[in-house]
Parts: sequence; C-alpha cells; structure tokens
Amino acid sequence: MSFLKKLKGELIDIIEFLDSSQNTIVHRFERFQNEIKNGAKLTVREGQQVVFVSEGQIADVFPPGIHTLTTRNLPILSTIQGWKYGFNSPFKSEVYFVSTRNFLSQRWGTKNPIILNDDRFGMIEIRAYGTYTFKIIEAGGFIREIVGTNGTFTTEDITEQLRSVIVTRFTDAIGEANLPIESYAANLNELSTAIFGYMQDDFSGYGMDVTKFLIENISMPEEIKKEIFELSRLNAVDLDKLTKMKAAKAIEAAANNPSGMAGAGVGMGAGFAMANQMAQAMSQTHQQAPPPINPSKTTSFYVALNGQQAGPFDKNTLKQMATNGQITKETLVWKSGMSDWEQADSQTELNDLWSQLPPPIPGKSL
Repeated sequence: MSFLKKLKGELIDIIEFLDSSQNTIVHRFERFQNEIKNGAKLTVREGQQVVFVSEGQIADVFPPGIHTLTTRNLPILSTIQGWKYGFNSPFKSEVYFVSTRNFLSQRWGTKNPIILNDDRFGMIEIRAYGTYTFKIIEAGGFIREIVGTNGTFTTEDITEQLRSVIVTRFTDAIGEANLPIESYAANLNELSTAIFGYMQDDFSGYGMDVTKFLIENISMPEEIKKEIFELSRLNAVDLDKLTKMKAAKAIEAAANNPSGMAGAGVGMGAGFAMANQMAQAMSQTHQQAPPPINPSKTTSFYVALNGQQAGPFDKNTLKQMATNGQITKETLVWKSGMSDWEQADSQTELNDLWSQLPPPIPGKSL
C-alpha cells in the first residue's frame, strides 16, 4: 500500500458503509492493517448490524446508531485484547457490516425431478419452483456459520445452499401430505405453509429467518396431465348420455359416406337410429319412463359398425337396421352379461330379425 493510502487510513476516524446494491449481505470494512483509532465514530444505519472480529473470534455487535468506539462499548473486544484501563490508538479489529433487511423474491426450484409413488399412476416425476424471502436476525452467527473470512458476501453466494434446504423440506412435505397428484395445484397454499414451518428451524441455525415462502407451480409429465384431465371429464359428465352422443356421431359419420344402395340403406338406418336415440334421450330427460311389462323384450345390444362400437340399440332399432342392410347375421353384437362379442345369429332373441327379410334373389348375392 502506498504512503498516501496509509496516511489516509490513519486520519479517517469514521467507519460506515453505504450499500447501493440489492444483493450484498455482508461487507468487510477495509482499513490499513485493520487499524481503528481510539474514539472513532461508527455509523450503523437502519437495516444494518456491525460485527467486530478480533483474532478470529466474534466480539462486539452494534445495532443501528452512531457509536463512539471506547473500552466501555467494546467489552468483549477489551477482554480479548486484554485492555484493563483503556487502549492505545490504534487497535486492530476486522469490522463487518451485515444487512438485516429483507431480501425479496429469492427464487428456488427443483434442479432434478422428484420421484413420487401415486396409487393410480405408479411412479411419476414432478418438478416445482417458487420464491422465498429471508433476512439476517443474528449477524454474529451468520458470519460464524456461513461467511467465514469472505470480504464480501452476496445472495448469490448462499443461493445454492438455501435451495438444497428448501428442496429437501419440499420433498418431505410432499411425501407426508400423501395427496392425489391432481390435488397439488389446489393445495399450493397449504403446502407452502407446511414447508414454511419446517424451514424456520433450518434457517435459524444460520442466524437467518425465512419471512415468506411460496410454491408457484408443481408440474408433472404431459401424459399424466392428459390422463387426469380425461378422468375429471368422465367424473363430471353423464356417462350414459356421453355414450349415446358418441354412437349418434359415429352413425352420422357413416351415413355421410354412402356407397350405392348399401350406402343409402346405411344412411336411412343411421337416420332412424339417430332419431330413435335422440327421442330416448329427450324422454329420459323430461320424464321417468315406467317399468317395462316384459323386461326381456327391452334388452339393448351394442353393435360393431365399421370397426367402431355403436349403441346400445333396442329391438325395434335393430329390426330397422337389419331391414336396411346395416347389420347382418354375421354382425358382432354384445349386451350386458356377455363375456365377449358374438355374431348376431347366435343370439336367440335376435332370430326374428332375419325372418322378416326377403330371401336372396336366385343367382344374386345380398
């Protein structure tokens, strides 16, 4: 150090730190050989604490205010350095300014996905991110546990360590909550509150306090998200009406692609079937149908049309579809109680569908 800098250090007797940054937590006040004059003025502003360190030991801590440095207000430092009746100028000590304001909008997130075991979807991976706010509540403890001998310490220097603490607590809270995967988004506040409580003890061990913690989002694989959406829709709709609607759309699509007379017959059958289904749906909506006189005659069958499931259709609709050539004896059908799809002519209650059809023209195939 040059002679001018040394002389300047000996003449200055005001110790202060003006911080224009938004991320400095600790700043060491630099003096030539750490020398401080007897009676020097120490200015500690609001949002600061000052820690004196002598011979590697935490000594006196000063709150906001203007302090004159004497034996009276440096009791610990006096003991360390053996001052009985005052001290000669200058004395040596490291001076650390510690910011005690809130450090806002600190971001956290899961660097790697967290693996959870869901009762319905099995092993799945989730990610999460959010923000937190912290401040220093015990400057001496923070320097001892975290800062060490660093001259300047910023939020970036501690982000990784705090993120590890948060992710660990987040993983524990998710496991203990044992919520269905689709319930995470609806319980972000509850999870944030639980993790906030866990982290209080973790941060206090560093001389810190976490003043706010928020989970902004918990994400999951797209395929799991799609399955959850489908399940939610099924739970919210009338499955019987949904089945009828899909059957009507399938038949309508087949009718819109006619091919000769067979196509015309299919189109006519589709029209009859669709009208019948709509009438049934409207009837069920407006009034409760009376119980049938003979339940066996009201049995409904599902029909395989163009490789797609259609129905269920009652006996009258099936007769009309058979008349128009939409279904044949070889058409696969299924009803409640059957173990698998079977040909229509294997069902005795459908035999009369074919008795009403004209026989094949000699020399011609249907």
